Amino acid sequence: MKTAKLVTGILSIILFVFVTFQSCAAGVGNALSANGEVSGTAGVMVAVCLLSGGIVSIATRNQDKNGGNIACTILYVIGALLGLTMAGSYSDLRIWGVYSGICGIMHLASMGHKNNPKSKKKK
Repeated sequence: MKTAKLVTGILSIILFVFVTFQSCAAGVGNALSANGEVSGTAGVMVAVCLLSGGIVSIATRNQDKNGGNIACTILYVIGALLGLTMAGSYSDLRIWGVYSGICGIMHLASMGHKNNPKSKKKK
């Protein structure tokens, strides 16, 4: 699971850049058309959730305790909820919301998994 957490964290940090730029463009489009949507702002919040979840995922990938997994799960689920409920005309936000949800489920599933059971000394 260490490798999966590392890859998920790196992908989340890279996707942060794309989601941020797309969200800024969607926000400008919403402002110019005066349609009252908040999908650009929601996209920036999803991007922040991806960034913070990715950093926590990388930083806590070697720990046996569940604090990092719980924090990542919460961050990714918040990002998924924001992305799926507030997409509006910014339809790519649903894709980022689904990715965030998948990352959250992966961290939730890894809570009972010990990182390196072969290296543990038997008493």
